[in-house]
Amino acid sequence: MRFILEFTDSAVEDLGFFKKYEQALILDQMDTHLRYEPTTETRNRKPLEPNPLAEWELRIGSYRVFYDTDTVETKVKVKAIGYKEHSTLYIRRKEYTL
Repeated sequence: MRFILEFTDSAVEDLGFFKKYEQALILDQMDTHLRYEPTTETRNRKPLEPNPLAEWELRIGSYRVFYDTDTVETKVKVKAIGYKEHSTLYIRRKEYTL
C-alpha cells in the first residue's frame, strides 16, 4: 500500500529553515521511509508518547520529521521538521520540548 505525503503549512515553513542540500536529503529520506508502512516501528521510525505535536517521529541523522498517519485514507501528514543537537530538539532554530 502506497501512502500519500501531505505537508502542513507549518512543516513547509520548517523545511525552509534548512539549506537546499539538507532539504533534498530530508525529502528523499521521507519518500524512502514514509511512502510504505509509515506505521511500522523501525530503527529510524518510532511512535511517540502522547503529545500535542505528532504521533510518530522519523529520524534522519540529526534531523527529525514529526508526522501523523491516516491508514484509512493512506495519508501521511507531516506536521513539523527539526533537528537535534545532543538531547535538545530545535524547530525553526528555536528550542522545542515534546
